[in-house]
Amino acid sequence: MPSLTKMIFGNGPLGPSLAPWIRQRPGLQKYWARWSNFYKNAAGYRQKGYLYDDLIVEETPQVQKALQRLSPQQRYDRVFRMRRGIQQSMGHKKLPKEQWTTPEQDVRYLTPLIEQVVAEEAERAEWDYMTVEKIQQKRAEKRNIFSKREGTH
Repeated sequence: MPSLTKMIFGNGPLGPSLAPWIRQRPGLQKYWARWSNFYKNAAGYRQKGYLYDDLIVEETPQVQKALQRLSPQQRYDRVFRMRRGIQQSMGHKKLPKEQWTTPEQDVRYLTPLIEQVVAEEAERAEWDYMTVEKIQQKRAEKRNIFSKREGTH
């Protein structure tokens, strides 16, 4: 049975999150959706032209692999948003209102790739430690050469 903290916070590739626990409860999800939208608007990244996935820290190997899997257009768009956002931050300005990122545009483009990379690494780790049962049986038979065999006394 998983621990209570894993059940509540999850164990996603982007760190602990209450999202899986909240998504299981429709009433709670409806309540938190309002606060979520308020937080996203208050955070200010949309006013700089960023998408949510632009804010993910790039230093982990999983994120590096996911960034390599982006299409050339997605890479270009990401770099453009980063440069434009840095210029706006350095000038302590916001973009004009018509250039802000809208909630409809703020889609997750990198998170699915990160989750895919993490799943592949978990599968690879599982295969690395997997042994074939017949090999284990043969090894067990070799170890027990001095044990009593059936039919002999």
